[in-house]
Amino acid sequence: MARSPAELLLERETRARYGPVPIGLCDEALQPMSWQMGEEAFLLRAEGDHYFYYRRGEGLTIQQGIAADASEETLWLNGSVYAAIASMNGLVPIHASAVAHEGEVFAFTGPAGAGKSTLAAALGRHGFSMFCDDTLVLDLSDPLRLVCLPGHKRLKLCPDAFALAGAIQEEKVSATYDKYYASPAGGMIETVMPLAELIFLEDGPDPAVSRIAGAERFVRLDDDHQTAYLFEAARRFDRAGLFAHRARLARQMAMSRFVRPRDASRFDEGIAMVADYIRNRGQLSA
Repeated sequence: MARSPAELLLERETRARYGPVPIGLCDEALQPMSWQMGEEAFLLRAEGDHYFYYRRGEGLTIQQGIAADASEETLWLNGSVYAAIASMNGLVPIHASAVAHEGEVFAFTGPAGAGKSTLAAALGRHGFSMFCDDTLVLDLSDPLRLVCLPGHKRLKLCPDAFALAGAIQEEKVSATYDKYYASPAGGMIETVMPLAELIFLEDGPDPAVSRIAGAERFVRLDDDHQTAYLFEAARRFDRAGLFAHRARLARQMAMSRFVRPRDASRFDEGIAMVADYIRNRGQLSA
């Protein structure tokens, strides 16, 4: 199947090479664990002298200093760096993991530690292929629908999540990061698809799925994750521009909440409920 223009653009713009980079986009050198963004360039400095420099149309340059932790490089490339490049090229990264069903994407979002990856991977036991882990990239070039680009990074899970997810444990992500790469039971799918729904994960005493409607949909898009900060910095919205952007997403994006207890003994109960919800194309049970 032919790849979409957005996929080809990201493939081109994220091509990386090693070499010297500027130590700052402004007058002062960039401090460790921070980033700077201009209209055409982005610079991130990880721990030590580990730099990632992107310039639109020229791709990505990586500089590894003596103190750089090479084992962390893939995490930075697939995380903040990828989100910044996507944002600077007109795409919208969202902090979410997702599965595919009958040509549509059902995405799960929530704060760090909410269980997005574990939930999406566990749905593989019910026959759903994983679409992306941790970052969902939207292409808004079609005014009539929100199009999702397939995941660009491997699934990562905490050690205690493998039994819940039914995933196959692979190598450790890095020396200092206590997660492992995983192969989801339902496999991965790599086809551009429209977004069916964004589902917010919440804690509660019993599993339940309910619709999010009205103005709450707009409010829910006010995310405080790093991905959202990078997007807003790249797009340089004024207040009216940001309002218009969120209003479009709220208008076109179906939303619901999935409330479930954080109790491993009831995990399968919640997964079965979400699986039925997706099979019924987002229709709530009577």
